[in-house]
Amino acid sequence: MYNINNLKKIRINANKNQEEVAKELDVSRSSYAMWESNNEIIPIKRLLDFCELYQASLDYIFNLTEKKYQQIKNFDKNKYIIRLKEFRKENKLTQEKLANVLNTNKSVICGYEKGRYIIATPFLYTICKKYHISADYLLGKIDNPKYLNK
Repeated sequence: MYNINNLKKIRINANKNQEEVAKELDVSRSSYAMWESNNEIIPIKRLLDFCELYQASLDYIFNLTEKKYQQIKNFDKNKYIIRLKEFRKENKLTQEKLANVLNTNKSVICGYEKGRYIIATPFLYTICKKYHISADYLLGKIDNPKYLNK
């Protein structure tokens, strides 16, 4: 699905072991190990926590850019809602068309755009990879760049 090996690089650069990072994220070491080895998908909430703790770029973790760190704000729910809708409209995607791209249903996209919940990690990755848009931008963590040129 996606290259999450950069979690490990960031952890090692921070001189932490898996147990220490798991404790910081309030998860078991085995859960963290599964995420780091790509055996399970890291939930977006935990991924956002990881990025905040280590001032890491989602785009780097998703292997969409080589920039590990940048000045990053915390997740901004209001910007996220606006930017997801803007993204969809700029790409002439109805909620239904976007749902088809993500292999889900329209009600899920509607829930994201109403802010009921944050987009799932694999859906965020798919959008960013397919449309070359920054995950950090979509989630309101940065204002520029909007589009990526790895």
